[in-house]
Amino acid sequence: MSRVGKKIIEIPKGVKITLNNGAVLVEGPKGKLDLAVPFGITVENKEEKLLINRVSEAKQNRANHGTVRARLANMILGVTEGHKKKLEIQGIGFRAQVQGQKIILNLGFSHPVEFEVPQEIIAKALTPTELEFESIDNVILGNVVAKIRKIKPPEPYKGKGIRYSGEIVKRKQGKSVTK
Repeated sequence: MSRVGKKIIEIPKGVKITLNNGAVLVEGPKGKLDLAVPFGITVENKEEKLLINRVSEAKQNRANHGTVRARLANMILGVTEGHKKKLEIQGIGFRAQVQGQKIILNLGFSHPVEFEVPQEIIAKALTPTELEFESIDNVILGNVVAKIRKIKPPEPYKGKGIRYSGEIVKRKQGKSVTK
């Protein structure tokens, strides 16, 4: 039995869960999200608690069990509190600015890089070198932040680039002169 999958999800007040044929709709104060439940996984709503079970011990069902439970827990958290992720930009002259749903990044290339942010995500520039993203959908948020980081990932010699807030970049020693 999956350790993550067998945990019960408590449904907070103000969140409405609708179970359809193979789909779960979660509605809360910040919005609504839906998830298509894969074949072999069942979701039950008993007394304001969600139970996730699997039909058989097939390898794919065991793999999906914990994943579906984690996705549902993140959806419930998203519609009540929301999810946030931060990025830091390090490097001389590197900066970012937000203009509506567009982020303009100056990262040492010959041109500024423009990145279009989806409507589900709210982007803020806390400082010219810090970006904060908010959304109710953790999956979309993680994908967008990973795409932005991929534009200029931190390099190991000087540490220049875009990194997650709090990310530790393992530094390498540069070329040294021997005597």
